[in-house]
Amino acid sequence: MHLGGLPVEDDVSPGVWIADGRTGRPGTVAGLVPSVFEAYARVLHPAYRYAGDDDLPVRWADVAAHNGTVVHPQAQWAALTGGLEYLSSDSQPPVWDGAPAEGHLPVEAAAALASVLAGRTTTPEHCWFGRSGSAYDGPDLAGAPQLALAGGRDAVLVRGSVRDAVRNLAPEPHEQSANLWWPADRAWCVVTDLDCMSTYVGGTAACIAAVLAEPALEALPARPDDSTAWDRDPVNPPPP
Repeated sequence: MHLGGLPVEDDVSPGVWIADGRTGRPGTVAGLVPSVFEAYARVLHPAYRYAGDDDLPVRWADVAAHNGTVVHPQAQWAALTGGLEYLSSDSQPPVWDGAPAEGHLPVEAAAALASVLAGRTTTPEHCWFGRSGSAYDGPDLAGAPQLALAGGRDAVLVRGSVRDAVRNLAPEPHEQSANLWWPADRAWCVVTDLDCMSTYVGGTAACIAAVLAEPALEALPARPDDSTAWDRDPVNPPPP
């Protein structure tokens, strides 16, 4: 059994520390990322503008400027754009045509994040990747061992180097990034929840500062008790 060209692991015990470390309330950063880290960041998944055959990434800051709203650490897409319809099917041309991916960290962002995190671990060649959800799996994965996680997020695990964060862990034509990944030394942890348009990272203060400073990412500082819920934007007005 393989995911993204990597063999599925029979032993999921290396991920138990994540389940044990999620001490925060459901719907918060500490409910996704173990609350053992010095600092946290939120990486916003880009929206997209269609230009011929190309999909050009669009930052949330540009979308906020178009709508007269504010990007802040707990900003949520529906409030930022001003409508629930913008969560999926609608768009705001000429600014953006495709909404940010939900539960999936796009390849370009995954590559940029992996590049930063590779230098913040002593084990960049030994990383674990977990993928939640199985709607698109074939029967060969039906009995694969899974790391037990709250909220129906049980994950199949594979192992590789930090560079493997760009791998697609779903059969074509589907796209699914790892929903959680971490190095063997547990220097940091990355979580992309299936319901979120953002990815959360926990690590040392220096590690998170490097994530926030990476120009290829739109990243904001986060706190363990920050809400991750789509309808909990404390700054922008709720969408009608």
